[in-house]
Amino acid sequence: MLKSEIRALFKEKRKGLSFLELNRFSTQITNLILEKIDFKNKQISIFLPIEKQKEYDSYPLLERLIIQGAIPIISKSNFEDHSLTLYTYENISQLEINPFGIPEPKYGEIVSESFLNVVFVPLLALDKNGNRVGYGKGFYDKLLIKCNSECLFIGISLFDEFVEIDDLNPFDIPLHCCFTPNRYYEFR
Repeated sequence: MLKSEIRALFKEKRKGLSFLELNRFSTQITNLILEKIDFKNKQISIFLPIEKQKEYDSYPLLERLIIQGAIPIISKSNFEDHSLTLYTYENISQLEINPFGIPEPKYGEIVSESFLNVVFVPLLALDKNGNRVGYGKGFYDKLLIKCNSECLFIGISLFDEFVEIDDLNPFDIPLHCCFTPNRYYEFR
């Protein structure tokens, strides 16, 4: 399937989720992540959910990262060049919702991509090799290419299924692993 077809299909699948299912899936994913990975003293780029897109609720994970001694990093989107600027997360009052429904920092200390240890990557779908289909603007591919070679790229998917992506391109950067409500997948 083409990415545009996959994108449309999985947006519809998400729309079909009740908020109760979304909450349950998010809790299961968070628990699996915390069982599998130690985040102490690591700089972790975490995406915050676009509620209208029924994305994984990352706020409980954000709280647990802080408790574990991690340094959470959040991003601000530049829709002119489809890039992300990274900021150290300070507190909830630092956030505002942009016109696209994305919670973003209003202020904060800017962080270089090269210092990240982990990047949580949003996605709609993925294939068995860790290639993902996102919203199609390339924000995360541009971010991941700037990360150091030791940085771990973690996808979060609400669905336990793989797709065939017919139109991969050289700019697509595969994930190292992915968490779903029921499984942990490694791709490297």
